[in-house]
Amino acid sequence: MDIFYLGHSSFKLKGKHGSIITDPFDSKKVGLKYSSNEADIVSISHEHEDHNAVSAIKGEPKVISGPGEYEIKGISILGFSSFHDSKNGEERGKNTIYVFEIDTVRICHLGDLGQKLSDSLIESLGDIDVLMIPVGGIYTIDPTEAVEIVRDMEPSFILPMHYYVDGMEKETFGKLEPVETFLKEVALTVEKMPKLTIKKEEVDLEVQKVILLEKK
Repeated sequence: MDIFYLGHSSFKLKGKHGSIITDPFDSKKVGLKYSSNEADIVSISHEHEDHNAVSAIKGEPKVISGPGEYEIKGISILGFSSFHDSKNGEERGKNTIYVFEIDTVRICHLGDLGQKLSDSLIESLGDIDVLMIPVGGIYTIDPTEAVEIVRDMEPSFILPMHYYVDGMEKETFGKLEPVETFLKEVALTVEKMPKLTIKKEEVDLEVQKVILLEKK
């Protein structure tokens, strides 16, 4: 399967039988161009404009926008309830964490997670090959909290998201940490590439690395 980065918290996951786009965003809201893409499924972690721009996706995708169990195009999807802040949703509401199983590879997208993960929730998420994790702080967990989650979950591949890059709308996103803050704290091998291609049999459970994908 292949993973492409579309910017902010949006990725395209492409398997043998189907494809998913996570958290498509409104270009005007975020300040970054959002490339036109097509997918069979769109997952929405929460209903904020920088995560729920379904109209930006071509075709007629099936939209998943909350906790539950789903099976679409041979792709298994599990949605878990969590919070967008550290006060049980009082500030920013709820957030859905998704675990996708595509071509036997298990990918977890944490959405705009704003809380630490309990041991019971980590156990429910199960073994994760690829973790998509927010690292910019302010609206989500910060770099230090992200490092703690990486250590607790022990994924093989870590894909940072929701961090500041040049060109973002500064009034809303200008205080987010750049990805370099997280990279310094996590202290793992970092590889940069245009896309991540994974086969389950090639996943080394003993090795962790951070993948920085070029925005498509």
